[in-house]
Amino acid sequence: MQVKSFMFDMIRSELEDVVGVENVSTSEVDRASYTVDYFWLSRMWQDRGAEGPKPDIIVRPGSSEEVSKVLKIANYYKIPVHTWGGGSGSQGGALPMAGGILLDMKRMNKLISIDLNSHSITAEAGMIFQQLEWYANEKGYSCMHIPSCLTCGTIGGALGHRGIGIFSSKYGKIDDQCMSMEVVLPNGDIINTLPVPKHAAGPDLNQIFIGSEGTLGIITKATFRLFELPKYMKHHAFLFKSMKDGLAAGRDIMQKTQPSIMRLFDEAETISIIKKIIGFEKRGAFLNLSVDGPDERLVDIQMEIIKEICAKYDAEDMGSEYGEKWYENRITFFYPDHIMDIPQMFGTMDTVADFGHVEEIYWAMKNAIESNFPGVRFIAHCSHWYGWGTMIYDRFIMDNPPEDKEEALRLHNQIWNTGVRAAMEHGGVINDHHGIGLKLSRLMKEQYGPAFQVMEGLKKSLDPNGIMNPYKLGL
Repeated sequence: MQVKSFMFDMIRSELEDVVGVENVSTSEVDRASYTVDYFWLSRMWQDRGAEGPKPDIIVRPGSSEEVSKVLKIANYYKIPVHTWGGGSGSQGGALPMAGGILLDMKRMNKLISIDLNSHSITAEAGMIFQQLEWYANEKGYSCMHIPSCLTCGTIGGALGHRGIGIFSSKYGKIDDQCMSMEVVLPNGDIINTLPVPKHAAGPDLNQIFIGSEGTLGIITKATFRLFELPKYMKHHAFLFKSMKDGLAAGRDIMQKTQPSIMRLFDEAETISIIKKIIGFEKRGAFLNLSVDGPDERLVDIQMEIIKEICAKYDAEDMGSEYGEKWYENRITFFYPDHIMDIPQMFGTMDTVADFGHVEEIYWAMKNAIESNFPGVRFIAHCSHWYGWGTMIYDRFIMDNPPEDKEEALRLHNQIWNTGVRAAMEHGGVINDHHGIGLKLSRLMKEQYGPAFQVMEGLKKSLDPNGIMNPYKLGL
């Protein structure tokens, strides 16, 4: 779009007619505020004094009907549309790479209903997830979606990139917790998925739009399951001699019990981050876990089974103290001076695999990155577990990256390509819960092969003009 043109002002006037003059902005300051999320490259680009990708016009809709009208205008003029929630994403998924319209969804923050009979809660997708959790807590319930971005990520953002919270090993990811959604399609039609997620009435439409990152439509409302707030929660910690033993124990624990939290740290992370934050001084693979429930007897029997499993793999029982310290500091890990930050170069590769491949993937990624990139170190932990496997929260860190922005970008992408391809070559999937965004978009066809035509077909059918969040998700 030509920002200073007669036609641009005509289009802006149409958008103002839909949402109100006060909810449309083309100011330089407002546009600049949407050029950075938590994607390292976008932050580095600004840190080096370069200008990031700006939207041409910012629109703040207040209802699904207004979103519908905006998309109809965008389709008519073939203007790109990017959706912005809280801006807390790490993959560049919301960055307005094609300019055009940026839809900031945070005006759509209303609670619609709480149904205590069905144990469900419904709200608009621009609500910060912490607010939804507070509404649930007032009734004695929880959504049990408690990510590190709880206070700054929106409902739509969590759904858009298929997010996860710390209690996922028992309560599931966002796609397990969502019952139904309202979605505005690229042509402006407002649709609702079926009221329950488990049925035999064809494919589950929820799973088409969850994780689609704004490329197939805009999620405007959602209904989630509610869980009674646990009356009892107990924490424990163990130390394994190796990741191999820790992974085997984690597999058995998931088969025989239901921990709400379980995190296994490799030695590199145990002797650095775990030591710094909770004061744990030993070498090995540190594992902390939490078990919750409505009855203390259920919690205790599960914890006894877990202790027996860990003893089978010769783990040192560290007692409840370090498990409690981890839980008390669960957000401290992301505070300044504890989380990696510029000027360091860093990235979380977030791989997921079945138990038959996960250890092989861990070593393949670690060896590929540390052997090919001098000065780059690799640390990892497994933070979200399933009955069939786990994810690796694998990070690379470089303390002194290149000062030249183009050189830094090139090196950053080379490290990502090397690590992610090592994971794929050994049976891994390129992302568990942070999403694809711009960061991994180029690797989607490699991941899916011929199956990617299914996604491309959906995209062409629903968004024939290609206006929805261009350059993301490989679409």
